[in-house]
Amino acid sequence: MPSGRTHDRITLWALPWVTGFAFVQTRNANLTLLVAGGFIFGGLMFGPDLDIYSRQYKRWGLLRWIWIPYQKSLRHRSFLSHGPIIGTSLRVLYLGSIAVTVVLFSVVVGEKLGNKSWSWRIFCQTWGRSLLAYQREIIAVFWGLELAAMTHYLSDWSGSTYKRLRSSGIRGLLMHGKINKRQAIAQRRRRLRAKTNANRRKQRS
Repeated sequence: MPSGRTHDRITLWALPWVTGFAFVQTRNANLTLLVAGGFIFGGLMFGPDLDIYSRQYKRWGLLRWIWIPYQKSLRHRSFLSHGPIIGTSLRVLYLGSIAVTVVLFSVVVGEKLGNKSWSWRIFCQTWGRSLLAYQREIIAVFWGLELAAMTHYLSDWSGSTYKRLRSSGIRGLLMHGKINKRQAIAQRRRRLRAKTNANRRKQRS
């Protein structure tokens, strides 16, 4: 698996290609800039490796603690963090839910303090209008994030494939799927045994 530094280099090398591709597809400078911005942000700070103590995680600085529940909930390189589309979508939903919670808390505090410009109705109306008015921009940013994640997936896959080819040749690739299947079966058996043993201990006590 490539190191964090290698992933950073891949992101920077791929940025001009992604920018050119986005401009060819959109013919719009603003949308191209949003795709490129989403790509560089996704590659350096918002990528799949937020599920571990990584360079991306450390770049959040004082705010990196917000990703601890995310890390505790996911196994590294699981489909929910490294899966196409779903990985980026889950991270966007996770971060978005935190942002909405902070805004809602601010609205409640503002109402309690008697600030009439802060209310649930105004917040919902503003949020709804923004989503409708900036649909294209939101989609452009999302695809920038997803393209960054895709380069990460591909580099991980190509690095792992190269190592297996170098160590075991074609046979290593053919056996990899069987090994993963055996490992999954063994894990399920261990969990079942642990659950059975726990139930037996409860019955004895």
